[in-house]
Amino acid sequence: MKTKIKTENVLMNMLGGTILAFGLYNIHSISSITEGGILGLTVWLYHHFGLSPALTNLIFNIICYLLGLKVLGVSFIIYSAFAGGAFSLSYAIFEMFPRVYPQIASYPILAATLGAIFVGVGIGICVKAGGAPGGDDALAMSISSMTKMKIQWAYLFSDLSVLMLSLTYIPLGKIIYSLYSVILSGQIIGWWQKIRPSRSA
Repeated sequence: MKTKIKTENVLMNMLGGTILAFGLYNIHSISSITEGGILGLTVWLYHHFGLSPALTNLIFNIICYLLGLKVLGVSFIIYSAFAGGAFSLSYAIFEMFPRVYPQIASYPILAATLGAIFVGVGIGICVKAGGAPGGDDALAMSISSMTKMKIQWAYLFSDLSVLMLSLTYIPLGKIIYSLYSVILSGQIIGWWQKIRPSRSA
């Protein structure tokens, strides 16, 4: 069966990936505010091993997309490749410049809120266009398919698992900000999904 790929959806996925990279580089990577799932894992690896999310995000995406190919469908994989590629490329470019407002690390509530907005809007735009910049969607859908677990619990499982790992560098007193950020970004993504036209699903 022929897979129809729309140029506007490709461009929207690239835009969403770029917005996500901007927020992750300028906020999450310096503020001790992390995301759950693969995004949070890339921040964890950056903090402990100095591995750039531009590389680790791409690697995890490939693994998760291969795992979830049968569940997600070819068009999702193609759109997600553009979103993930745009994320990795734009993050690598952002790393060439100083962060916009490094002092935001001193304001955890502000960092958690703005970080969640960038994550939620970036991923939300991609989801609306039929893809995703991270492998979280592929991973969550694969878990749901293999275990018959509801998709929202699959997302929650991956988020909480990474937040537990994050306790190795984020004090327990601050992890609440990350939890708040995860919940807020999830709500924003959910809002974008609700307004997504059914024809782009």
